[in-house]
Amino acid sequence: MRFWNPRALAALVGSLVLAACQPTLKSDLPTAPAAYQVLEEAASPEGAPYLIQPGDRVSISIYQEQELSQPDIFIDEAGKINLPLIGEVQASGRTPAELARAIEQAYGTRYLRNPQASVALRALRPRTFTVEGQVNEPGVFEYQPGFTLLSAMARAGSPSNDAKLDEVLVFRTINGQRAGARFDLTEIRAGRLDDPQLQPGDKIVVGYSALRGLWRDILTSSPLLAVFTQF
Repeated sequence: MRFWNPRALAALVGSLVLAACQPTLKSDLPTAPAAYQVLEEAASPEGAPYLIQPGDRVSISIYQEQELSQPDIFIDEAGKINLPLIGEVQASGRTPAELARAIEQAYGTRYLRNPQASVALRALRPRTFTVEGQVNEPGVFEYQPGFTLLSAMARAGSPSNDAKLDEVLVFRTINGQRAGARFDLTEIRAGRLDDPQLQPGDKIVVGYSALRGLWRDILTSSPLLAVFTQF
């Protein structure tokens, strides 16, 4: 006659409870083909001028005003710089030429007659993307030109065994507007869907599969699971 081993039953029940309690994304974000359209619409236009970002470094030259010039100045996290006499100036979100015009206007209002400013980029803040959720090595990674969703998955050590591969979310913010889309990693790996291009600043979240998690928990508990005991 066969009976349930009490330890096995407890382990199985525990696995079921854990699987039931594990939160899932249940995202309503658009999927392919709408997902690709969302990211394309939120992409920075090719050939668009570079906009200064927090963490960048620039040099500022004021013609015939050496004491006001700044050969190396840091854009703070608020996106601002602090210049002699005029104080804070908003730098992020502007091109170097636009920042130069803003500096000329600020100095010309009270201190200089017909000032001429020039701004040059010295160093760019490292561009990054984030991967979190059900991957083996979540974290913040440096972006490289040409990175795709599969590139990001490889960089994050691939999805974990309990990942929900049809619920991989990509969030993107352009000019203050946040967009998101949902992708099926299995379809992309099989070549049935395109591998979407990423951009610096993208945030990727890989969902959790309760069924896969339950199976993983059962296998992990296998030393206890002599499910039936004969007498």
